[in-house]
Amino acid sequence: MTNIEKALALINSFATGDTNVAKEYLTEGYIQHNLAYGTGRDAFIGSIEYLASAPVKTTVKNIRAFEDGNFVFLHTIYNFAGAGEQVAFDVFRFEDGKIAEHWDNLLNVQAPNPSGRTQIDGTTEIKDLDKTEENKTLAENFVRDILIGENPDKLTSYFDGNTYIQHNPSIADGLDGLGATLQEMAKQGIKMIYDKIHYVYGQGNFVLVISEGSFADKHTSYYDLFRIENGKITEHWDVMETISDDPKNNNGKF
Repeated sequence: MTNIEKALALINSFATGDTNVAKEYLTEGYIQHNLAYGTGRDAFIGSIEYLASAPVKTTVKNIRAFEDGNFVFLHTIYNFAGAGEQVAFDVFRFEDGKIAEHWDNLLNVQAPNPSGRTQIDGTTEIKDLDKTEENKTLAENFVRDILIGENPDKLTSYFDGNTYIQHNPSIADGLDGLGATLQEMAKQGIKMIYDKIHYVYGQGNFVLVISEGSFADKHTSYYDLFRIENGKITEHWDVMETISDDPKNNNGKF
């Protein structure tokens, strides 16, 4: 099995209740960065068993799956034991063919944005594999220049005019939509701050940038997925999550 197939089998075990998947594909010292769960393989197995015993079945629907070296990153919709649909990005680090570490961000599924787009729809085709590193550099530079604010005057250079397909539930398409939302946030005194990039993963025309900052004065983890076409950012999905101040493990969010 490929690493992507192993990662998909692992997340699907939440729905199937098959603990053998975790026993086979997780290292014994599996490191968990989801702060709501304990760390280690046994803790993961315990989560599968707990969900299997719930009266409402857990559902898992993967939308996009990517691979970058020994990392796999997924874009998925979960509904854990009927608690409600959540959109998630998962990142898995592989070591000698087994999953050794995991990071994620989750957010409740919300209504379509002002342009009628959802948090998961849009292009799924992976192409331009020869441009992976170039595209990773572009996305990282965009976050540094624009979101962190090192070179805000470069904003328009990252886009083909006003072409920007947006899947954030609060923002409309185009740079116009982004600008309107930021202005409205400023009126309400809401600050969205990016302080630091932690990881950049990519495959072809898709790049995931994982950053840390704050939103409305709350410590926040940002996962931004960009689709890049002809050297320009064309499409964007994201999941923002407030970082817990009551962690169930000591591994940190990042």
